[in-house]
Amino acid sequence: MIRYLHTMVRVTDIEQSLRFYRDALGLQELSRRDNEAGRFTLVFLAAPGNTDAQVELTHNWDPETYTGGRNFGHLAYEVDDIYAHCQRLMDHGVTINRPPRDGRMAFVRSPDQISVELLQKGDALAPTEPWKSMPNVGVW
Repeated sequence: MIRYLHTMVRVTDIEQSLRFYRDALGLQELSRRDNEAGRFTLVFLAAPGNTDAQVELTHNWDPETYTGGRNFGHLAYEVDDIYAHCQRLMDHGVTINRPPRDGRMAFVRSPDQISVELLQKGDALAPTEPWKSMPNVGVW
C-alpha cells in the first residue's frame, strides 16, 4: 500500500508565506517544528477537513537563493514496507538516491527529476542489508 503524505515547498519568509497559505488561501496550520540544530522550521498545513493532503513549508534560517526549482522540495508517500517498496522500484530500473539505511526514509527521482520521499508507515524497520550499506547516489 502507498499513501500520499505531503508536498514540500521551501519558502524564504515563513510569516509572509503563512499570510498567503493560511490567511489568504485558507489552509489550516496543523503543526510547526523549529529545528535549532538544522536551522530550519517546518510548518504543515492542510485544507479544513482534509488533513490527508498536506503542504509542508520548509524555511531554512540561513538565506539561500533557490534556482532550478530548488524551492519545490519533494512529494512524500507513506509505504507499508520501505524495503519491499524500494526493491520494487529497483526492479523497475529506478535508482534509489537515498537508500533506506535507517529503515525509515528513502528518496528517488522521477524521470523529470522530481524528488519523491518514501516514509515507512509506523515505526522504522530494523536496519538490514543491503540497504544499510548502500551509499547515496546523486542528489534528491
